[in-house]
Amino acid sequence: MHSTTTLFLVPIRRHGLFKHHLRRLHSKPVIEYPLTHPIYTIWASNTSLGKTLVSAGLSISFLSTTHPKKFIYLKPVQTGFPDDSDSRFVYRKFYEFLAYKPLPFSVLASNHVLRVSVPAGKSLLGTGFVGGSGKGENFGIQNEKGNFFDGFGNVGLYEERKLQGSEIGADEFGSSELVCKTMHGWKEAVSPHLAAEREGAFVGDYELLDTLKRCIGSDLGGKWCDKGELDAMCVIETAGGVASPGPSGSLQCDLYRPFRLPAILVGDGRLGGISGTISAYESLKLRGYDVAAIIFEDHGLMNEVPLLSYFRKRVPVLVLPPVPQDMSDDLINWFDKSHTVFTSLKEIMFSAFVERMQRLHDMPKKACNILWWPFTQHKFVPQENVTVIDSRCGENLAVHKFQSFDLISQQFDACASWWTQGPDAIMQIELARDMGYTAARYGHVMFPENVYEPALELAELLLEGVGKEWASRVYFSDNGSTAIEIALKMAFRKFLFDNKELLDLTNGGMDEKCIDLKVLALRGSYHGDTLGAMEAQAPSPYTGFLQQPWYKGRGLFLDPPTVCMQNGLWKLCLPEKMQTEKFEVEYVSFSSRDEIFKSNRDGSSLAGCYRSFISQALHRNSGGFSHIGALIIEPVIQGAGGMQMIDPLFQRVLVRECQSLKVPVIFDEVFTGFWRLGTESAAELLCCQPDISCFAKLMTGGIIPLAATLASDAIFKAFIGDSKLKALLHGHSYSAHAMGCMAAVKSIKWFKDCTTNINLIGESRLLQELWDSELVCQISLHPAVHRVVALGTLCAIEIKAEGSDVGYASMYASSLVKKLREDGIHMRPLGNVIYVMCGPCTSTQVCSSILVKIFARIQEFSQVNDSATRVVEQSPNSSNDYAESSSLRSDDEYLKSLPPLVHFRPTDGELIVKYLIKKIKKEKLPYDKLEYAL
Repeated sequence: MHSTTTLFLVPIRRHGLFKHHLRRLHSKPVIEYPLTHPIYTIWASNTSLGKTLVSAGLSISFLSTTHPKKFIYLKPVQTGFPDDSDSRFVYRKFYEFLAYKPLPFSVLASNHVLRVSVPAGKSLLGTGFVGGSGKGENFGIQNEKGNFFDGFGNVGLYEERKLQGSEIGADEFGSSELVCKTMHGWKEAVSPHLAAEREGAFVGDYELLDTLKRCIGSDLGGKWCDKGELDAMCVIETAGGVASPGPSGSLQCDLYRPFRLPAILVGDGRLGGISGTISAYESLKLRGYDVAAIIFEDHGLMNEVPLLSYFRKRVPVLVLPPVPQDMSDDLINWFDKSHTVFTSLKEIMFSAFVERMQRLHDMPKKACNILWWPFTQHKFVPQENVTVIDSRCGENLAVHKFQSFDLISQQFDACASWWTQGPDAIMQIELARDMGYTAARYGHVMFPENVYEPALELAELLLEGVGKEWASRVYFSDNGSTAIEIALKMAFRKFLFDNKELLDLTNGGMDEKCIDLKVLALRGSYHGDTLGAMEAQAPSPYTGFLQQPWYKGRGLFLDPPTVCMQNGLWKLCLPEKMQTEKFEVEYVSFSSRDEIFKSNRDGSSLAGCYRSFISQALHRNSGGFSHIGALIIEPVIQGAGGMQMIDPLFQRVLVRECQSLKVPVIFDEVFTGFWRLGTESAAELLCCQPDISCFAKLMTGGIIPLAATLASDAIFKAFIGDSKLKALLHGHSYSAHAMGCMAAVKSIKWFKDCTTNINLIGESRLLQELWDSELVCQISLHPAVHRVVALGTLCAIEIKAEGSDVGYASMYASSLVKKLREDGIHMRPLGNVIYVMCGPCTSTQVCSSILVKIFARIQEFSQVNDSATRVVEQSPNSSNDYAESSSLRSDDEYLKSLPPLVHFRPTDGELIVKYLIKKIKKEKLPYDKLEYAL
């Protein structure tokens, strides 16, 4: 096999890209990669175990076939460069082996070096390299002073060798291709984080992942062979061991986790290697990696026997022949002897890839056939609309898509998976590790009359945090609905305890059923799906006869005043029964959201109106045998009711009125708790405290269900007596399960620690503003938007709609949601209300980028719907109507006479302009009220 070699040194200019790179360095890349071919990461349980030998052997095995193929080898991090270059080793060993065993067709092999530190560049190119070539060409990223701020040079080194096929006319068969790339190189042969620090050449995790993503995308062409065989393969080789630090100091098993590519683990066949191999495997599995195979060099110690026993056939274990000490033949004979092992490894990798693809393709159909999704009308969910979620990393979902080819694409979990999520990628790993430890230590144990560390520590954290200064007891349960059921039992018992005359009536022979205890609640509230919780909420789509035939609605349900941003201003909307009085503008309109929460509103005439309204309602609905036994509210925000923000002044007055009448107060903080609204507890926003409060969802970081009902000492004492029948006879098999408690302990500590939660403002325990106020205001000004609520981790937008397009059952926003999912924002609307919910640790940059995408899509959505409206409104007789009105003035004259505030969108075109003129002229509409004027 003949060969020709070419070496290029291509200087890459970077003028004018400083701002672009700064943006890339400070923003998370969108992880996306094709599934047209197998892509694997090569890991090792320690350094110097032969990862590069495995990569080289795979390249030889894969390309030594009967028809042309393509093999891509990527080395994101290389230290010891250029003396040690793994990409050049793979490149060189491949063409040396093919010289030994030629192929019938030609092969084009190439080696690329993208970026190296200045010391590595000098070693490679000579002393003339100072972030550039001796000819004055600039390499690296310059700042305004002309210095190279990241310490890298873009050498653009490229070498290639074409190996001619052994057959006559070999080129007619086509040619195979080997592509080897070193992405980042440092001179010192030390751990990457040390090399980066010593050589002043830094690369952040996000930048490294973005470069890797682009390399994968550019090198994989997405072709399949005619016979259905895979024609390309890519391996990404890490540096050192599984838990070795990357250039930024992040462990590499964490650094590459956003891709979650399937793994090949190079184990250790030496003395002590069994332990190291198992530890490396467990580290990968803990982070959610799929390990396809373990391979290691035979050192004569039979390490494969205990490893096979440990893995119990879960993972294939392959053994390579010993690497010879005599390297005189450059390992060519060793590669030849190892060919069978590498072929087996290749087949395992191919088989795992094919099985994975089959599962991904089969899942939507199987799901539609056998799953019953909650809150879902299956008639509206065709198979192609099912989202296949491959994995999760922090706030992002990795979903399987098909867009002319299969790929894994990233979507931000904008509904926080039903308001449960908050962890970033690092916290997710911490939770997984701590839960694994807890499961191994405790499994599950019964809770009554027992105690164990996770449950006790969580109870202490809750009482010191969300229950500080008012709660004395913690009652654990499974989920939000059950926490509410428990809270209602507590509240009613306390009401009866404080009103002993009611109990005396029952002791006197009166039927207990004659006493009718009700809740006081707000319309639009939602407290869960269990039967008791549903009774504590007003009639809604969730309580209809088809949903809950037993529903009676055991309560007094008040219409609350709401607050939202409309047209750039925060406004108060009073229910009809409160609109009899006139209030000053400052009481119903606010220049900022903070004004809404100020306690000086307590002395306003509006507060007096609220107090009178509540007092009258309580008076009308109490007396005889019917009593209000509890108040239950979602503080500040009603979640499932459409993300409505209730005037905190109204809720504060309501709480104080009830407590003055000894009516126990329940705060349903299942949704609002743990910084969801910017504070640890929403009670802090109301400036008042409950008697009972319920928490769930975000409490555990969203990794496992657990709920807690906190109660004051007075509530607890109502259950103390001489009989067990006076105790709270309620419980669950998994009450206070250890894994949930441990997850909650980790999450609460993480969220309230300034070193792990970048959004906490000092010691204030408040989150900084996550949603850009100018963007929020801009969205509220859009004519397609009815209202906006932005608070804490929540930003909700109600799309303007009419008739059946309004409310929970509305499908009006479905097209908008579909477009946003295409943009990488995974939403689930509440009818015509769309919302995005981030975590307490989400960066403001991420939040802003999401709002920008939402605003763009709302504009597009509005234009599409406006066009549809114009088609409907354009009647067959409209031209005659217009002709009749044209005698007043010509269109051009009338259009010119309008004040400058009236502007028509360029996209509206001639038809809509004529239609608007007709509406103005015929109906005498004032220009400033015209719906289409901007």
